[in-house]
Amino acid sequence: MGVESKQRTLLVLLIVSVISVIIALILVLVRSAEVPLPPGTKYGMVFDAGSSHTSLFIYQWPTDKENNTGVVSQTLVCDVEGPGISSYSNDPPGAGRSLVPCLDKAMSIIPVESQKAAPAYLGATAGMRLLDLENKTASDLVLAEVSKTIRGYPIDFRGARIISGQEEGSYGWITINYLLESFMKYSFSGRWVKPISSNIYGALDLGGASTQISFIPKANIEDVTEKAVFKLYGFPYTIYTHSFLCYGQNQALKQMLVKATQGQDLTNPVSIPCYPKDYEETLTLQSLYNSPCTVKSAPPSLTQSFKVIGTGDATQCYQLLKTIFNFTACSGKDQCSFDGVYQPPVVGNFFAFSAFFYTFDFLNLTSGQNLSTVISTVETFCARSWSDLQASFPKEKKDRLRDYCANANYIRSLLLDAYHFNAESWKSISFMKQAANTDIGWTLGYMLNLTNMIPSEAPSSMRVQTYSVWVAAVFFVVFSLALVLLMLFLYFK
Repeated sequence: MGVESKQRTLLVLLIVSVISVIIALILVLVRSAEVPLPPGTKYGMVFDAGSSHTSLFIYQWPTDKENNTGVVSQTLVCDVEGPGISSYSNDPPGAGRSLVPCLDKAMSIIPVESQKAAPAYLGATAGMRLLDLENKTASDLVLAEVSKTIRGYPIDFRGARIISGQEEGSYGWITINYLLESFMKYSFSGRWVKPISSNIYGALDLGGASTQISFIPKANIEDVTEKAVFKLYGFPYTIYTHSFLCYGQNQALKQMLVKATQGQDLTNPVSIPCYPKDYEETLTLQSLYNSPCTVKSAPPSLTQSFKVIGTGDATQCYQLLKTIFNFTACSGKDQCSFDGVYQPPVVGNFFAFSAFFYTFDFLNLTSGQNLSTVISTVETFCARSWSDLQASFPKEKKDRLRDYCANANYIRSLLLDAYHFNAESWKSISFMKQAANTDIGWTLGYMLNLTNMIPSEAPSSMRVQTYSVWVAAVFFVVFSLALVLLMLFLYFK
């Protein structure tokens, strides 16, 4: 073969080799398809340190879908024995010790190989907010002790802190709409789309020391202090949210007793319409005024004890509970709940959870009953005597059984008089404990936010090569190498 002919042959082979390499690169970089990667499982833990009790929630999710919606599932709920951590102000180490059984249970649930990567949080709510107002030193010590205990376990502990009322309301709203896949859905066109606003739910939360309301109003929110703004999956959300400290059901009933006893001759029994007929108990003034929610109206001396007698009158109970709200502060304001707090008109569908659900569930009122049915059911229950109730519900804790009439009437007044629901909008409230087999509350939204599992932009799918594309790419690479070897052979021949 002549030199010129050999050069032409080598040039042709070189061109073919370059083309083959380019084709292989195009196949690798461009022709790809969405395929799932082998999934693993991650775990997360959140302690809900409420005013009356603490619960540990364990969540799990597939690692290949962290940024998609509706993939986190609830693995375990462990209720901590004893009262809330705020009750340990005189024994901070006791708060830490109380968490040990649930932490041990969590370690038996989460695989050993997954424990070190499991994020863990403790969020304290209204009970600790009150303690922080009353005794910040004690509050700090309690948080330090629970942190010390949790750090003793092989998990990724990310801190214990008191969350604000606005955070509690916002995270509850996020939890509900995340579980119901309200934030975004994958359309048939292959794009992530935002559901219509009517599919976004409002959140109503009732704890022991505070209550929260969160929803998207129709008009702009006039008071910026009551506004929370999020960008989730690429779409903006502006919600109204407010937390009322001292208006959780335990603190509300304490305020109710204060109203019932003020101005009364405490040497005689005091009638309490919210307690069952014939119920009797001896109380002390100290027990009524031992909270930041009531201490301002305390009399000079708190040593006196007195007797209360239940009369079981739902109508009078309802009227008594209405007096704990300051509606006069809203005089002249069109958009106001109570205590002068701005609130736009409620709109859309709502989920009412926590104590809202537990009270109405006991009364069998969680099946969408209309308002008139709710009122008549509560009136019938309140009229029952204490002996009748104890005989009918022997396993129910006495203080809970005593308070169901009061709690039901408080819920009625809170929703109708304070939040301004009416007979028609009452139908938009669903009293629920769970959505998508997961407890409704602020804990899931809290974890999702702090682990950045709800991105501000819509998630993009990971793109990897299919088997057939890889085979074609390998063929062109091998073919190119063969041509190069042939060129080398011809060149040195």
